[in-house]
Amino acid sequence: MKLLIMGPPGVGKGTQAIGIAAHYGVPAISTGDIFRDNVKNQTELGKKVSAILADGGYVPDEITNAVVADRICKPDAVDGWLLDGYPRTIGQVSALDDAMACGDSGLDAVIALTADADLLTERLLKRAEVEGRADDNAETIKHRMAVYNEATDPLLDEYRSRELLLEVDGIGSIDEVAQRITAALDAKLG
Repeated sequence: MKLLIMGPPGVGKGTQAIGIAAHYGVPAISTGDIFRDNVKNQTELGKKVSAILADGGYVPDEITNAVVADRICKPDAVDGWLLDGYPRTIGQVSALDDAMACGDSGLDAVIALTADADLLTERLLKRAEVEGRADDNAETIKHRMAVYNEATDPLLDEYRSRELLLEVDGIGSIDEVAQRITAALDAKLG
C-alpha cells in the first residue's frame, strides 16, 4: 500500500502517519523528520537545509526528491509506505511518479487532513512551547501556512483528478481522526 498524507502545518499529519502506517504495516516516512535529524546530527544535508528550515522555508525540490526517491526504494518500503510532508509541489508529484519505478505499482490513496487555520496556529504555538521548536513562532507559522496553501491547492486538484484524494476532517481526538482515516481508506481500497 502506497499512501500520502497531506495537510497544513499543525493538523497532526505526523501523529496520524505513524498510526496509519502501523495499522497497514508500512513504514511512515516523514521528510520533515529526515531533515530535522540531519540538522541535529550536523550532516552535510543538515547543514544545507538548516538555514532554510529556520526561516520557515521548504527544502528545494532537487534535494527533497533525491532523499525521497532513495528512501522509498529501501528494502523496508518494498511492500509500501506512507509519505508525510511530500510531495509539496507539482514538480515533486512528477518526481514521485518517476521514483515509484522501483516498485510495481502507483499510489493507492492520498489522505488530505483539513482544519481551520486559526486553530492550527494555536496548536503550533503550543507545540513550540512544549517542544522548544525554534521553527514554530508566529511569523514562521504564518509564512508556512501561506506557502502550504499556495503550493498545495494544485496538488489536491491533481490527486482529485486521479481519483486518489480522500479529504478527512483533522479536528478531534487522535483516535477519532484515525478512525475517520481508516474508514475512508477501507471504503476506497475495499
